[in-house]
Amino acid sequence: MINIPRGTQDILPSESPKWRYIENRLHEISRQFNYKEIRTPIFESTDLFARGVGDTTDIVQKEMYTFKDKGDRSITLRPEGTAAVVRSYIENKMHGDANQPIKLYYNGPMFRYERKQKGRYRQFVQYGVEAIGAENPAMDAEVIHMLYTIYRSFGLKHIKLHINSIGDMESRQDYKQALIKHFEPVIDTFCSDCQNRLHINPMRILDCKVDADKEAVKNAPKITEYLNNYSKNYYEEVKRYLDILGVPYVEDTNLVRGLDYYTHTAFEMMSEAEGFGAITTLCGGGRYNGLLEMLDGPKETGIGFALSIERLLLALEAEGIELPIEESVDLFIVTMPETLEATVQLVAKLRTEGLSVDMDYLNRKIKGQMKQADRIQAKYTFVYGENELQSGMIKLKEMTSGEVKEISIDEIVTSIK
Repeated sequence: MINIPRGTQDILPSESPKWRYIENRLHEISRQFNYKEIRTPIFESTDLFARGVGDTTDIVQKEMYTFKDKGDRSITLRPEGTAAVVRSYIENKMHGDANQPIKLYYNGPMFRYERKQKGRYRQFVQYGVEAIGAENPAMDAEVIHMLYTIYRSFGLKHIKLHINSIGDMESRQDYKQALIKHFEPVIDTFCSDCQNRLHINPMRILDCKVDADKEAVKNAPKITEYLNNYSKNYYEEVKRYLDILGVPYVEDTNLVRGLDYYTHTAFEMMSEAEGFGAITTLCGGGRYNGLLEMLDGPKETGIGFALSIERLLLALEAEGIELPIEESVDLFIVTMPETLEATVQLVAKLRTEGLSVDMDYLNRKIKGQMKQADRIQAKYTFVYGENELQSGMIKLKEMTSGEVKEISIDEIVTSIK
């Protein structure tokens, strides 16, 4: 027997309605905030992620699915969405569009070769937004407000938004030197990854899962101590707009974004629900003011976030939230052998008129067919025998109340609708 690849999952018919409900809600909220959908390829040039995500990151070094195609080109299944969206922005010259800033959202599968954990898969579905072309604290606040709106719209209550500023490039450079000076005396006690990162990107040391409990990490300098006046004022404005929008937040000076292109606002949404799991992060995001130039694009700025639908489902489960999903069928027709042909024709006709309709194909008795109607949660049913075929009249039964109404076959659609 061939089994499903490790770290992936089948989304079965019993679960897929939840996914469809969530994705429809995400599309609707995107419309309300005037974000337009973008769809990028599932695979891209490996160089895009090496440059756009960072060749010192765990994603690039350890987690990407990379292979050579028949043209001997290095291709990678996308591990995240931002780099691909920015590549498309640059390639399609969106900076020249009249409508600015460019506000985009995406939703689709991503791939990372990492250890399977609860709510984490090697193929996972990520929804994200990118707003490119406006360096404005109000833009940052809008993106964060959108994120907050999404989680609240599903009824989640045990969530907490963490925010921080990691400053502009000048502030980050000062902070980088402070971290190097702080970690240099003890770096030989850290993992090999951290040792390699010390002089390239020391902020990544603060993200390390292996050395997270070391005293040197806990006592490391805070980025807020190295913000210049522009960065401080920008951060204060972001918080002011969040207050105006009624978005509650916690300032977290330990929250950093280690990639080179991140600047100013960084944020994460956490779940505090009991039983959610050891990894409490639901999603993360931040402003990136250097990424487009790193990918040979114009000097434009952007901000965005990405969330995992799998982890959203996990948070809903932890809080005991049932999504309002209705997967019923409008009508189930109980048929007889002598009316099988007529039933097939009638089912097809009613479907073209907008009803969801099913019938029996296993030659079950009437009682067995009625049980099937119950199992598929049919709202209405009727028996279509020889008498009904000849008379053109049927007894339509409303399954919840048991009410029976005699109508003509021509009235079925009107009666049910």
